[in-house]
This record gives sequence, C-alpha cells and structure tokens, in this order.
Amino acid sequence: MTTRKSRRLYVIGAGFAGRSLAAQIREKAVFGEVVAFLDDDLEKIGTRIDGVPVLGPIRDVARLLRMNPADEAIIAIPGASRECLKELYCALKKAGFEKISILPGISQIVEGDARLVQTRSIDPQDLLGRTPVAINLRQSLAYLRGKRVLVTGAGGSIGSELCRQLLLAGVARLYLFGHGENSIYQIDRDLRLLQEGGVGEKTCVVPVIGDLKDERFIDHILGRLRADVIFHAAAYKHVPMMVENPVAAIENNVIGTENLLLGAMRHGTKRFVHITTDKAVDPVSVYGASKHICERLVMEASSHKWEAASSGDDAASGGNFMVVRFGNVLGSRGSIVPLFQRQIEGGGPVTVTHPEARRWFMTIPEACSLVLKAGGVGENGRLYLLDMGEPVRIRDMAEQMIRFYGFEPEADIKIEYFGLRKGERLDERLWSDEEEPRETGHSRILRLDRSRPPAMDLARLMDELRPICRFDPEFPGLYRDEARLRAALAREIPSMREAQGLEKKARAGGRAAVGAFS
Repeated sequence: MTTRKSRRLYVIGAGFAGRSLAAQIREKAVFGEVVAFLDDDLEKIGTRIDGVPVLGPIRDVARLLRMNPADEAIIAIPGASRECLKELYCALKKAGFEKISILPGISQIVEGDARLVQTRSIDPQDLLGRTPVAINLRQSLAYLRGKRVLVTGAGGSIGSELCRQLLLAGVARLYLFGHGENSIYQIDRDLRLLQEGGVGEKTCVVPVIGDLKDERFIDHILGRLRADVIFHAAAYKHVPMMVENPVAAIENNVIGTENLLLGAMRHGTKRFVHITTDKAVDPVSVYGASKHICERLVMEASSHKWEAASSGDDAASGGNFMVVRFGNVLGSRGSIVPLFQRQIEGGGPVTVTHPEARRWFMTIPEACSLVLKAGGVGENGRLYLLDMGEPVRIRDMAEQMIRFYGFEPEADIKIEYFGLRKGERLDERLWSDEEEPRETGHSRILRLDRSRPPAMDLARLMDELRPICRFDPEFPGLYRDEARLRAALAREIPSMREAQGLEKKARAGGRAAVGAFS
C-alpha cells in the first residue's frame, strides 16, 4: 500500500495555485512528492518549476503517466469551468489515478491564494451545475473588518461555509452559534485547522451552544456578545419531515427568528442578513410557510415598528435588516446529492420523486459568497434574490451522478420514481406574482420589488402561533394544536389555503394526496 510519505503526485495546472500547492507539499514532505505538473500551456510544457517538469497536454495524461508514474492528481485550476472539470476528471480517471483531489470552491474566489489544507477528494457536486461566478471575496468582505459577526446554524451546510469564508474578512470575533454540540465542535475544529494552515486572517473564533427558541437566553447572549452583524442561516428545512412535525417547524423557524430579531434590535446589531428559500414563494408546505413568515418578520423589523424591541436602550433606532433568497444548494446535508451517492455506492436503485421534477441549484460556496456580498451592498428593508440560472431536472442530475461513478443509468443503476410527497411541487418559483426582479449592478444578485404589500395580518398570526408553540397557562388547550396551526396558516397565506383544500379533495376522492401538488 502506498504511504502518505511515498505518494507520487501530479499537480494539474502550473499556474500560481499549482505552484503554491507544490511548494507547500515540498515543504511538508510527509504529504508526498510532486513528480510533475500537467498543463495545456505550450509555453510551460517542457519547462521545469523548482526542478519539477511541466508535462502536457492534459489530454495525453495516460501516455505521460506511463512514462512518469504517479498515484494521485490534484486539480489546481481555480478558473476551471464545470465542463473543463468534467473533461479533466474523465481523463484522469481513465488514466488510472488512485485518487483525484481538488481545491474546493472557496479557493476559486480567494485570488489564487491556494493552501494545501483546503484540498479534498473530488466530489460529484464539483462537476454538477454551472460554473460559479468569480468574486473578489476580500473586497466584498471589507465591510466586516474589525466587526463582531455571529452566524446562526454555524454547524450546518450553509452556516459552516459562511464561517470558512468569513476567515478572510478580518473580523474581530466570529461567533459560531448552533444547537447541536457535535456540528459546532466540527466547524470550530475545521476553522482552527484552516487558520493553522495559513487560510485567512487571525480571527478569534468563539463557539456558542444555544437554542433560538429560548427567548430569554437569546436576549441574554446577544446582550453579552454585542454582535455587529448577524447572518441567520439556522432553520429546520426538510420538507417531508416538517410536514409531519408542523409545530416544531414553526417554533424553531418562526419563533426562533422572532427571538433573534428582537434581541438584535434591543442590543444594537447594525446588520441582519436573513437567509431564506424559494419554498417561501407561495408556499404549499409548512416549511415554506415558516420561511414565508420569517421574510415578513424581517421586513417588519426593518421598519423598526416593534414596540418590544424599543424597551430599554435606544438600540432599535438603527440597523439594516435584509433578506437573501435562493433555491437549493448542491451537497447540503440531507439533500439529494449525498442521498444519490449512498444509493449508487449501494448498487441502486436511485430514487427520484417525479421524472419531470425540477429545482434551482447552486453550489454552497457560490451561494455563501453571494450572501456575504449581498450583506455588504444590501439596503435596509430589501429582499434580494440570488440569480440561480436555469432549473435542473432531478432525473438529469441522477443520470450525471451515476455516470460520475462509472456506471450507465438504467443499464447498471436503475432510476425509480416514487411520486411527489406532501408539500412538494414539480417546480419551485423564485418570486411571486407580486414581486418583480430588478438588477442591482452586482453580478448574480437581484432585488425583488413588491407591487403591493402582502395581505397577511402578521401581528394576529404571531399572536395565534405563540401559544401553540410555547405553553401559555391562559390558553393550555392551544399547546401543540396542529389543527389550529394549520388553520391559522391557511387563513393568512392563500397558497396554503389552496393546498390544504386540494389535499382534502384528493383524500375525499380516494386519490393519493401527493397528486394534489403536481
């Protein structure tokens, strides 16, 4: 077996990132030896960099590998498109490399400042979707320098990537807020390893374990931390699970967001960025409804109307409160990419809800870099939408992933369709009929303007939801009453009312309720 120290490596790309990686590998000889660079640049082919030959072109890698054997390849081309990465992967795989690594998305947006600690095994999501937009992250994060920044849901897929990119911002303190001990431990450890590996600037990282549903704790901890900026990424987000646990969805997402907003306003947070989803648009699921209400809560906070927030000091008189909405992200926990991976590795079948189901997809690093940029350029009371490109058919994604693992769809790995579940639609929408997207002057960030305010009576709805989610001795019979919760949502959100009506008709007609949402 090849040991780490004896590994022979090809670095694909003889540019700045590749040379930087090679230098670090040479410095830390325990990681192996770079025996060659591989590049398509005719001016580089045939030269040497610090004694290491530059071979090429890349399409001849199989022949080159026979002449100059190696075990592992590291792709170090920050500007490579998805199409280019697919070609590279196929060529390297056919050539017989035992392991293929890549610099992750964050390295594509840090001006070529590649670090060995950032490399990881290539993943199907690296080859899916569109090519991420190039962003000067250091410039985009300038507004955060010297600030105290809190990320909720810091252990989740979006929250953890926000934290990794925030290492570049020069923030004074980075608070990792989360409910799960293990996930916060993991991101805290990852950030410290990245810092030790030379990634980003020296930042004081502070893990904070807590529950957004605990109003007193949230007020207490925000008073202690005095966060200048909050990125609110925490949420329960699995649609079918939240259909089965509607009170938990509202309690965590809605009541938790209300607690966080009130605490932020009381204790002088200057910038509050709420991360939301396309499922909040004309929602048909409890999860979507919860995020729809959260958007309205943030808009309400932006006008500083909440009397409760103005008690105590006068901190509630200022601050920017904004919403950033986008669709699905590739590779998040519990999403279809890791599910498909497990199914393919188990020999199939790969399960898809419907052959025509489509979703909007973006990579996690790109979504997070755009959220951070929007947080700096966004205005108080505005709702922003990330440009998601074109929707992707889930069936097509399943077929691409099957081929990534060297199989043929249907011939080697079957695809089975099990039907849409409660709360799911064939297609999602990025904006409602009352919203109009407008360009902002910033690539892939749109502003959504409303033609008219929603008819929702937010104050009445929140008054009705609170005793359902939190025990109130004056209304003990309302506690955890799912029927009252659904009735309240249907009364204030027309799309929920329509969805519930269709579901009742489907049940009455003896048909599966899932068909109502197709």
